[in-house]
Amino acid sequence: MNAKSLVRLAPVVLACQLLAAAALAQQPSAAAVALGRDLVEAKGANAMFEPILISVIEQTKGALLQTNPQLAKDLNDVANQLRTELAPRRAEIINEAGKFYATAFTEAELKDLVAFYKSPIGKKMQEREPGVLDQTFNFVQQQWGPRVGEEVMNRFRAEMKKKGHNL
Repeated sequence: MNAKSLVRLAPVVLACQLLAAAALAQQPSAAAVALGRDLVEAKGANAMFEPILISVIEQTKGALLQTNPQLAKDLNDVANQLRTELAPRRAEIINEAGKFYATAFTEAELKDLVAFYKSPIGKKMQEREPGVLDQTFNFVQQQWGPRVGEEVMNRFRAEMKKKGHNL
């Protein structure tokens, strides 16, 4: 390699080193990951992630039932067995979620969040939030969405009319 090639390659090498250093710097500490896992657990990890595992098992069972309906009883037995066997695999999701939280929040913030979700008000939040979210989504679907959708349609028509189009 000649000197000109090395000079041209130097910025690329430097950029690669900087990217590698940035990637290492973004790795959360073990303590932050542990706090992230604590947060996931405090937020009700089993309730959040149990349906995922059940869904994978049920989808697979359903696909097999379509091609082998005569095996329904045996497939149900296997599905029940797999629910028990694979239950520990939820820990994989909890660990990854813990890492995601650890990269999104500082250790101090994670400590505060864990304390909140373990507090009486945090527990109340956990209990009541699903109902509040259901009410919110129902409002959006039944009232807000149609109203805003009509407004948007009227605006499209008005703006397109200004451009000489009748919709």
